Amino acid sequence: MTSTINTSASSKIQLREQIEYPSAGVLSKVLIKDNACQHTLFCLAANTEIAEHTSTYNATINVIEGEGILNLEGQEIALQPGIFVFMPAHAPHALKATENLAFLLTLSEKIAQGN
Repeated sequence: MTSTINTSASSKIQLREQIEYPSAGVLSKVLIKDNACQHTLFCLAANTEIAEHTSTYNATINVIEGEGILNLEGQEIALQPGIFVFMPAHAPHALKATENLAFLLTLSEKIAQGN
């Protein structure tokens, strides 16, 4: 399930107040989206898996609470509060929440080399 918090002005969002865990699967909320970036809060129920995929955007994951395992280009990364991960565009990745897991995913335009 996805929901969107629309904002076109300066805003402040308390991330912990936005966390809602589904009984199973993934709940995502697009917090802010513009032409350059999209900031989405992901809330995964324990034992939820997201199959390997890629994105055409650069992405970062900033873990707020919970634990999981991110497989990024064949490397396992333990996800826990405070972990920040950069994923370049087109990098294969998959994720498993080992307990309820909340993170902020930011997608951004791929910067052309030489810029």
